[in-house]
Amino acid sequence: MKVILLKGLGALVLIMILVGCQDSSSNEKEPINSKDEVPSESNKDATEINVTIDGLADHYHTGSTIQLTATTDKEVDHPHWHWFTLDPGASEWEVIEGQTTEKYEGEAKLDGVQLKAVLYDDNHEVLGESEPVTITIDDHHGLGHDEEAKKIYAGYFEDSQIKDRTLSDWEGDWQSVYPYLLDGTLDEVFAHKAEEDDSKTVEEYKEYYDRGYKTDVNRIVIEEDIVTFYENGNEYSGKFTYDGYEILEYDAGNRGVRYIFKHEDGVEGVPTYIQFSDHSIYPTDSYHFHLYWGDDRDVLLNELDHWPTYYPSELDGDGIVTEMIAH
Repeated sequence: MKVILLKGLGALVLIMILVGCQDSSSNEKEPINSKDEVPSESNKDATEINVTIDGLADHYHTGSTIQLTATTDKEVDHPHWHWFTLDPGASEWEVIEGQTTEKYEGEAKLDGVQLKAVLYDDNHEVLGESEPVTITIDDHHGLGHDEEAKKIYAGYFEDSQIKDRTLSDWEGDWQSVYPYLLDGTLDEVFAHKAEEDDSKTVEEYKEYYDRGYKTDVNRIVIEEDIVTFYENGNEYSGKFTYDGYEILEYDAGNRGVRYIFKHEDGVEGVPTYIQFSDHSIYPTDSYHFHLYWGDDRDVLLNELDHWPTYYPSELDGDGIVTEMIAH
């Protein structure tokens, strides 16, 4: 009887030891791989911190600088960042060496590259991951980059090169650059211009562009043949039809083309004429433009000192600065 009892106690002790070993093994942490790995979808779903990427431009030019910032909806102690890239056609994300803060800076080299930012804790567990952003490179071929296009952009062309254009070339949602001049965002542009051409000081450039950009129409939306002006909290919409183009001769020896559209419905607040100038002379999507508007066609054609300028509304101030310096 004693032998049986001792055997039973021995078996019980052995079971307890085995269970204890199993618990100890399950509580032991997995070793952290020193190699940075892309977080899995399961990790991503389990995270609670939202990461967004700010500063993405509508497009970049080859060789221009990409500057992005990852932001979170919660404060994080001792954040550890890594940025990842995915080339077009590739299936696996790769970590970008040297990009270990919330700030990303790189060179625009390849159109269609995707980037994302991943936030880790001290144990290299994923806290949050951004949605990928796509880098678009558009060097505006046909607008200021091959030799002939550079001449056209500068205002040197033959009459035979000029073609009619439709309002669809300017379709989109556009913002005035004047607020960016007022808040100092464009000071970098004026400093760049002064370095390139010292015929004016930085302040003189700013005064010159202040006169040119000044406007209360801070937004314009063009959809098919309807143009909507947003001015001081009011909006005015009207239908416009093509009214031809006019060639302007400048004192400097170069020339420009104004593409003209006419409003005939007499809607209050809508100008009779709008005239576009965007340095192009044939059908192409516009990336920015100068706009002249009023009720007298000839008076507008003689206006050379005031040219409100518009860029895509999706661009932030940094994006507009990048575009201006590139041209």
